[in-house]
Amino acid sequence: MKLKDARILIVDDDADVLTAMRLLFKSKVKEVVTEKKPDHILSLLRRSKFDIIILDMNFNGLVNTGNEGLFWLRRIRETDDKADVILITAYGAIDLAIRSLKEGASDFLVKPWKNEKIVRAVQDVLDRKKSRKKGVRPPGVSEGRILGESEVMKDVFVKLRKVAPTDANVLILGENGTGKDLIARALHDNSLRKDKPFVKVDLGALTPTLFESELFGHRKGAFTDAREDRMGRFEAASGGTLFLDEIGNISLQQQARLLTVLQNRYITPLGSNEQIPVDIRLICATNTGLPALADESRFRKDLVYRVNTVEITVPPLRDRGKDIRMLAEHFIQVYAEKYMKEPFEMDSSFINRLKEYRFPGNVRELQYALERAVIMADNDVLYGDDLVFSPIEQYQRPEVPDTHNLEDVEKTTILKVIEKNNGNISRSARELGITRAALYRRLHKYDL
Repeated sequence: MKLKDARILIVDDDADVLTAMRLLFKSKVKEVVTEKKPDHILSLLRRSKFDIIILDMNFNGLVNTGNEGLFWLRRIRETDDKADVILITAYGAIDLAIRSLKEGASDFLVKPWKNEKIVRAVQDVLDRKKSRKKGVRPPGVSEGRILGESEVMKDVFVKLRKVAPTDANVLILGENGTGKDLIARALHDNSLRKDKPFVKVDLGALTPTLFESELFGHRKGAFTDAREDRMGRFEAASGGTLFLDEIGNISLQQQARLLTVLQNRYITPLGSNEQIPVDIRLICATNTGLPALADESRFRKDLVYRVNTVEITVPPLRDRGKDIRMLAEHFIQVYAEKYMKEPFEMDSSFINRLKEYRFPGNVRELQYALERAVIMADNDVLYGDDLVFSPIEQYQRPEVPDTHNLEDVEKTTILKVIEKNNGNISRSARELGITRAALYRRLHKYDL
């Protein structure tokens, strides 16, 4: 559908927003209807048909839970399950907006928005509506080189699409081998900085003596082996994206140095007093869990807030269901072409073995196992016996707390259970075997 043929309903309790939206779309669409009271939405929908509804997520005087947008989205979808709704939310409510997408919203926009962005969002929804009518499969199966159809990966793709075009700092969490580096690259490739440098630094591989030299650069003679000037990674990434991998591994002293640079937005190379301004988009990744990052004896809380404007958690492969077979087919094809072999088929025993395995090494382990299977296969059918997993990954060290202090162990356990249950106190209390009141007392005791 063309934008000029669209009929749009805009619902917001801010008269200034309605006026601005009406003026923006008046010359671009067939009809614009504005409404200040959300309880009039259903009667408007009964009287008229709208191609798109733009809906605010918060209204004064209603339920006052911050979920008003979700409430009215559900009511709209009950009336018309094919309705296309774009939600408008404050920046701090991104997680709430992502929940709304799972409940049927077509998109969401973050306040304050740019006019060209909201027009583009409307056109994108209209294009998807047209694709649905033609029976075209909707996008989302693959974001660049990232494959996935599972619900958990759809959540990741949603965040990618919304966050990538911004300059927001992103913290990527996930186990080793889940593909955090692919997420970082996708964020850059879909940003306004995509034509500028993408610079990756593996902080886990830097010794304390190399940390400042690698990140901030040095001048000739700054230390014994400094035989020439060297540009640091911050300066090399200026204008583009700096990806700091394994940020959870750096010391408190290194964290303080990094925080200073991120706050001031300039670097001072070793052996120099020159302050060089840097313009970067920062992406960080770690396999360290949130409980460890929340422990100020190990990680500065002010740095966590600085690098974690938006958080993306990459799910482990064992939680991705049907994605395992999709990825297997992809890697088998890649390695069959690489090693100049005929296309392979997967026997049921091979598929069952894939389904039964827990993949402690995640996608990386799957990839290596399939490369081996393709190399060693005697014919063009892969059987269960062809799938051999690394004994390195199958040995799992038991998780032992860094301390034997009972209070520290209890605090860590509480944090892990609450994180596992996505902050649900009732469910966490049941899993811990205590009452809600007892859990709240412990939260207060440990200042959590």
